[in-house]
Amino acid sequence: HNMSGKFRFSIDRGGTFTDVYAEIPVAPYFMVMKLLSVDPANYDDAPREGIRRILEKVGGKPIPKDNVPTENIEWIRMGTTVATNALLERKGVRVALVTNKNFGDLLQIGNQARPHIFDLQIRKPSLLYERSVEVDERVILSPDKTDSNNERVQGLTGEWVEILKKPDIDQIKKQLQEVYDSGIHSLAVVLMHSYTFPDHERVIGEAARAIGFSQVSLSSELMPMVKIVPRGQTSCVDAYLTPLITDYVKGFMKGFSGPVQVSFMMSDGGLCPVDHFRGFRSILSGPAGGVVGYSITTYNDPALTGSGPNAKKQPVIGFDMGGTSTDVSRYAGNFEHVFDTEIAGVTIQAPQLDISTVAAGGGSRLFFQTGLFVVGPESAGAHPGPVCYRKGGHLTITDANLVLGRLLPEYFPKIFGKTEDQALDKEATMGEMEKIGTHINAYLSSHSQSTMTIEEVAYGFVRVANEAMCRPIRNITEAKGYDAASHVLACFGGAGGQHACAIARNLGMKSIFIHRFSGILSAYGLGLADTVAELQEPCATNYSKDNLGSVMERLNNLTERASTDLRKQGFQEAQIHVEQYLNLRYEGTDTSIMTRLPDEKGEYGGDASKAFAAQYMREYGFIIQGRPVRVDDIRVRAIGTCTSVKSLQVPDAKGEPKPSTHADTYFHPGGRQRTPVYMLSDLGGGHKIPGPAIIIDQTSTIVVEPACTAHITAPEGNVLITLDELGHKDIGTTVDPIQLSVFTHRFMSIAEQMGRTLQRTSISTNIKERLDFSCALFGPDGGLVANAPHLPVHLGSMQEAVKWQINYLGKDWKEGEVLVANHPAAGGSHLPDITVITPVWHGGEAVFYVASRGHHADIGGMTPGSMPPFSHTLAEEGAAIKSFKLVRDGEFQEKGVREILAKSRNLEDNISDLRAQVAANRKGIVLMEELIGHYGLDVVQAYMHHVQANAELAVRDMLVELSVKHKLAEVDHLHSVDYMDDGTPIVLKLTIDRKSRTATFDFTGTGPEVYGNTNAPMAVTTSAVIYCLRCLVRREIPLNQGCLNPIDIIVPENSILRPHDTAGVVGGNVLTSQRVTDVILSAFRAAAPSQGCMNNLTFGDERVGYYETIAGGAGAGPTWDGAHAVQVHMTNTRITDAEVLERRYRVMLQEYAVRRGSGGVGAHPGGDGVIREIEFLKPYTVSILSERRSFAPPGLQGGGEALRGHNLLLTHDGRVISLGGKNSVDVGRGDRIRILTPGGGGYGHKEGKD
Repeated sequence: HNMSGKFRFSIDRGGTFTDVYAEIPVAPYFMVMKLLSVDPANYDDAPREGIRRILEKVGGKPIPKDNVPTENIEWIRMGTTVATNALLERKGVRVALVTNKNFGDLLQIGNQARPHIFDLQIRKPSLLYERSVEVDERVILSPDKTDSNNERVQGLTGEWVEILKKPDIDQIKKQLQEVYDSGIHSLAVVLMHSYTFPDHERVIGEAARAIGFSQVSLSSELMPMVKIVPRGQTSCVDAYLTPLITDYVKGFMKGFSGPVQVSFMMSDGGLCPVDHFRGFRSILSGPAGGVVGYSITTYNDPALTGSGPNAKKQPVIGFDMGGTSTDVSRYAGNFEHVFDTEIAGVTIQAPQLDISTVAAGGGSRLFFQTGLFVVGPESAGAHPGPVCYRKGGHLTITDANLVLGRLLPEYFPKIFGKTEDQALDKEATMGEMEKIGTHINAYLSSHSQSTMTIEEVAYGFVRVANEAMCRPIRNITEAKGYDAASHVLACFGGAGGQHACAIARNLGMKSIFIHRFSGILSAYGLGLADTVAELQEPCATNYSKDNLGSVMERLNNLTERASTDLRKQGFQEAQIHVEQYLNLRYEGTDTSIMTRLPDEKGEYGGDASKAFAAQYMREYGFIIQGRPVRVDDIRVRAIGTCTSVKSLQVPDAKGEPKPSTHADTYFHPGGRQRTPVYMLSDLGGGHKIPGPAIIIDQTSTIVVEPACTAHITAPEGNVLITLDELGHKDIGTTVDPIQLSVFTHRFMSIAEQMGRTLQRTSISTNIKERLDFSCALFGPDGGLVANAPHLPVHLGSMQEAVKWQINYLGKDWKEGEVLVANHPAAGGSHLPDITVITPVWHGGEAVFYVASRGHHADIGGMTPGSMPPFSHTLAEEGAAIKSFKLVRDGEFQEKGVREILAKSRNLEDNISDLRAQVAANRKGIVLMEELIGHYGLDVVQAYMHHVQANAELAVRDMLVELSVKHKLAEVDHLHSVDYMDDGTPIVLKLTIDRKSRTATFDFTGTGPEVYGNTNAPMAVTTSAVIYCLRCLVRREIPLNQGCLNPIDIIVPENSILRPHDTAGVVGGNVLTSQRVTDVILSAFRAAAPSQGCMNNLTFGDERVGYYETIAGGAGAGPTWDGAHAVQVHMTNTRITDAEVLERRYRVMLQEYAVRRGSGGVGAHPGGDGVIREIEFLKPYTVSILSERRSFAPPGLQGGGEALRGHNLLLTHDGRVISLGGKNSVDVGRGDRIRILTPGGGGYGHKEGKD
């Protein structure tokens, strides 16, 4: 126990409850307390009140609430969700953003992508800053040799920086004074390239502090990493939250009698002294304590590792299940950090523990939709909460556990009802579960399936929730090359113990570890944490013998600074150890790995590049030979080892464990069973409890399922559950609604993991950064089974490609062969989208297919980037492949590929990306083989058909719903027409038949094939139809072949939507697809037309090629305004960050802003487009391929039309030239292209306007 004779407090202040773990100087040497985080009637600060109550209880003397004595407190450590909740609820302080001229909207536009691709009502996260201040300042990166006369300085990274415009400080002071006078006293500053050249940000910061701004967050000081958007958002987060934290700390400290040592938990799992705690480092302060807690207790527990020389440590998965969400993470001896995380719609650049969150928790709501059990993502929250909370709440997982007898009301705190002293309401829960059961059984009876008992229904929902929570665990293990089954599951948080056995079983894990303080592990973990000082600087050199000296010198300087920081906090030399890191990547790629400098005596002999290559190989499955390795950042993490909490001991077991009572608990198989219930506090070290059983402690309930055994470890008294081997559960081939939901998750998870593999193993910006790819799984007939929601334009078209190859090759497709194709006649969309297809073989038959499609930056053709504005035939657009065996007998056919793609301007990237696509398919095959091995081929194929039938049902129901909603006759027609810029009509007659529950999309009357490239292969129209149907269904349905079964699509031969094999199609995929979508949604009156274009811009020369699609305005809908500056409908690719663009190409971004007033007016106005202007600093060929430059996006139901787009060339000698919608032009140094993208149409009459 604690020998200092003083108190130590570890406190986790959560959103609802505050947990206090105290070490006290008298027996039993510890105390645990739980209080409401906010209870203004009784106290003004929960953590301080917890400390006061414990001191009072131990000392036996009353202590005033506002004068807590500190002389007996050794330290206080805190983790808090104050900042996280303020960010989620957008309740920070008022902030202004200072940035470069013409970049005031940069953070609003972000990466252009919309958060949910099937939501017609696009909800972009609200901004953290209230107003932006644009300052006339600009620097650019300069090549080593230049004839420029501007001042040049060397930046922190070693890159040369050319100063084009210094900030006018008097002008800036005027601008800032006006902001200050308006009541905004917190400022975020981000300037282009300040990661390497921070001087101008500092000057602005000094001016702001002189005016009196209480908080100034400079991006270059917080996190000097390249990428202006995340760095800018990080400084906004800091300016938004740090003042709140400062106020919170002041309030907390003022109630103590004297000084006391207080430290806070940061997002990276390290503690920092109270005066170092900043907003942007605090986001994961709450969950970080739990990660430290499970990592250190589980990884080192002798009950798991064994003892003596043969002790073997197992990697651990942390599973923290709360009310609204579940956090999962992994620990294998080191904390895994990420540096770029999206939280509450904001990208934050700061070292944070790698924690994945899924929206499934105890409060996740339960639904039954068209034959599917659905859990979440909606949550009942704390208010009104689950039905059993007596607040008129919703059915949730907590209710399901209550029905199954896995939660026992008599052991749950009695804090419910109007008087807040009643138990959980089991009767109300049973009543609601019976209601949903009646609804489910009515559906099952009408489909001649056997009905279910109320317990089977509740158990079904729990099974589906467990499958949802396994998905993120698979993503942090299997998707990164680790085997999930080789891990221990460390379970903590209030709700996890009821699900742990089932989740471990699902993932093939053999053991579960539940710490005796699992209910308050986030508090306990704070007592085990170390104090950390982190420093990081940007760098831009190659990792080579010549440069290593200067890199090491900088590392050692940072090490000295960080160690000094810890020494100032009172750490002795012996308590400090330092980890040194280099952030490394292969040149020309964007995937950097934060690589710890290996030990001189270790396996890599101190060579960081070898450690990097080994880690790259494990995660991505390949290394890039002959490519230089770049150092992007250098980082040190100095760790001060603190006095930590001591583990406690429980008495050894005496005799057999005695249950306190028995419960009537449901298990599957077996039904309700008389189940013994034990109190953890009654159990001793060495007790063994066979399942089924329930173990209860102060803060959580642990369900030990049949074929599992709980062991109480000696001497700590933790719970270790081991799982026995079970024979395979036989499930039949007839449809079972629970199993249907499970397979829907599994098929989807396979497509998602293929996508993750492709994104990780690819090399090009298009796939890795812009995410221009899709992966999918197909049945033996080539019909789509599951498509991860990557890009809508690929949705229906991939199955056409698979079916074409099956018909074309027949028996000539042998095992060990992988096919590649991109020809529109063979189910392709346009030539840059290359599809790689691999069969899944079983018993000599192809039983499934997997495919991945990615956009390749160049495949030959008339212009760099292979998106020629003027092509008239397919031959002018690049290499067209109908069918080529990319892999034969397991050998990659590199020679053949090099011949086919000989005219590509970027052949090495093509080959690397094709290899990545093969690897993604390989991942899909391995996962499919596992699934077939587990359930048997007959069952997996049966459920493939069931999942397709379920999607068909959902679409049929939706067609009936839409028909009724629009007050149509039983068989009725909707009409819509719109025009391409060349006048070609796209005509749709949509027939909905309620009786047969079908629809016909008839495009008869659409204009003929054009002598140009806006012809769209049939596959593109199919994709547009599936996409629109999925948007209209408004809920998660699996996207597959079944969606199209009730649909008939009629497209006239030789029209723009069904051209000849040899017609040009490069624009059809990116432009015509958007027009088809607008026409369909207009027919349904679902949303006004959006920008109707992707604004494809390419530039390059014979050596490099760059491609981007530019955002515009979204159309408004019947109840919402259109979103500004966002990707719409058939695309959702990201834009390259402005700093990366300028670092990689000789260009300068002059403006990137919202084009205000470009959306159509209406009862709901349409969204605005954007203005994007790029200056070229060397000669390039530039091509623009765009639409809506002649015909404006129309409004709907009386809404106004949006402004058309414009493409302008501004020459260096002052001419302004209109380029029209489609053009290609050679530019020289100083020339600019200015693109104004269209807005979205308005919806409904604007009152009082014509």
